[in-house]
Amino acid sequence: MVSLKDVAERAGVSRSAVSRTFTQGASVAPATRARVMQAAEALGYRPNLLARSLTTRTTGLIGLVSNNFRNPAFLEIFDLFTRGLQERGLRPLLVNLTDETDPARSVGLLRQYSVDGVIVASSTLPTAFARAFREAGLPTVLAFGRVAGMAGVDVAAIDNVAAGRLAASTLLARGYLRLGFLGGPAGATTTVDRLAGFREVAGDVRFRFADAYSFEAGRDAMRAEIGDMAEAYFCGDDVLSIGALSAVQQAGLKVPGDVGLIGLNDMAMAGWDCFGLTTIRQPFPEIVAGVLDMLGQLLRTPDKPPEVRVYPCALVERGTLRS
Repeated sequence: MVSLKDVAERAGVSRSAVSRTFTQGASVAPATRARVMQAAEALGYRPNLLARSLTTRTTGLIGLVSNNFRNPAFLEIFDLFTRGLQERGLRPLLVNLTDETDPARSVGLLRQYSVDGVIVASSTLPTAFARAFREAGLPTVLAFGRVAGMAGVDVAAIDNVAAGRLAASTLLARGYLRLGFLGGPAGATTTVDRLAGFREVAGDVRFRFADAYSFEAGRDAMRAEIGDMAEAYFCGDDVLSIGALSAVQQAGLKVPGDVGLIGLNDMAMAGWDCFGLTTIRQPFPEIVAGVLDMLGQLLRTPDKPPEVRVYPCALVERGTLRS
């Protein structure tokens, strides 16, 4: 293997100059940098990041934590996060906390890998996890969670209460009178907040909670509604909406002829011709960019005051509501 010493000798510089050249943010003269890079390219040198972490006491690893791997929306989110982290010279460590109930155990897991920071990308993981990571001294940003009541933790998300209001006002404006809410898990902050906003505008509505944010859970929840249905449903997530759409069609009913559906997220599948789901767009790219910006600030200034960034939603019109 080509070593740092080999590069230094070929470039005619010190080992420390080579080390600074490959250390992000380190000071090195342009001429020296050019000689080092030319020597490294000629020798095929690649810095050993693990060895460097022993010296710098930083790993560049960022724990990307979630607990919902059955929702296709998170494939889009993970794609944005992993590419964004890598573009910043950081490396994502994907951590699956499905069925995990002990924040302390999760803190220990992340410490084993010496992560420099944590992104909690979940709307269903209890807020105690993000707080536990932050209290353990890990720079932590919560994405897609609740924007209120998260003192001490940086948050980037939509206002889910406002999203519920938008869904209700949209359905009422289309002339639907008997409204229903089909949400995710009853204990998820997103479910609670979206239903609260929906009720603020629509008043007394029928509601049902699915076991998870998944196609199967949405289908099963809507099957339980067949026979005594509302005129239109706000399904608090696109994948729930697609499951609900499947149940309605299997029952021989039509959307939007017999029942209207509106989702939330605007994941890529929602726009497929076979679904054509009218939904409320959650701006994934903007939220992810905000999370990465806040994380970068935390890595540079760990004691900075926590920040909450709220992003607006917008209606995306397709074909599952009547005109």
